Amino acid sequence: MTFTLYNAPQSTCSQRVRFVLNAKKLAFAEVKLDLLAGDQFKPDYLALNPNGVVPTLDHDGAIVIDSSVIIEYLDEIAPAAEEFTPRDPVSRAKMRALMRFIDEVPAASVRVPTYNLAFLPRFAAMSEAEFLAFAESKPLRKEFMLAMGRSGFPQKDMDAAMARLRRSYERMDTEIAQSGGPWLLGGAISLADIALMPAIVRMADLGRAGDWRGLPRVQRWYDAIRAHPAFRPTYYPGSLLTERFPHLRQAELASAAQH
Repeated sequence: MTFTLYNAPQSTCSQRVRFVLNAKKLAFAEVKLDLLAGDQFKPDYLALNPNGVVPTLDHDGAIVIDSSVIIEYLDEIAPAAEEFTPRDPVSRAKMRALMRFIDEVPAASVRVPTYNLAFLPRFAAMSEAEFLAFAESKPLRKEFMLAMGRSGFPQKDMDAAMARLRRSYERMDTEIAQSGGPWLLGGAISLADIALMPAIVRMADLGRAGDWRGLPRVQRWYDAIRAHPAFRPTYYPGSLLTERFPHLRQAELASAAQH
């Protein structure tokens, strides 16, 4: 089996897939796209993924898109080494329901602080015509980009996103408490944990790890997933926003100094 992963180091969806590939010890070639440069909209890439987003997996010529679909696909075709899908049908259904929640709530909500805190300086430097052309080029994110504009999402949108993320942390806490932990479904890590991981790592990278203070089960989950052998190779140098955007690192240091 040969795998080629078209992805971006800082892409949260890409990080899900890299984690599964690394955990299963599946060798893969990596094609890194620069999303801010628009690599995902080049004709060769759109021929693979008409949605113009990452990641895309090429497995022996078979093209698989959408990170949630890809990680389920990988767990089906390579269950050896580490299996992330429960064999019990009820537990498997619960995992998939959690994955739907994760895609709709935390994974979607994290985009607002990401764009406002990390990407906004680049968009603010564009002319209005350049920004509109950039937004128009995004098949799945056009309306999202236009809502943000060159001045960023308004405070009410930031507040709403942070409220949805808070509900996500509380849902995590409840699920872990009910399952007995340390993972969402109990004693074994599942695709639901992997799907959730990048959103939590992203918020910590943005200096918001304190948002789940008071929810020790969530913190233990975060510590456990960072201790997984697949975590370090997944988050290789350059995978965090603070590594690419110096203004984020400066803001993080300033916040730490105040506390």
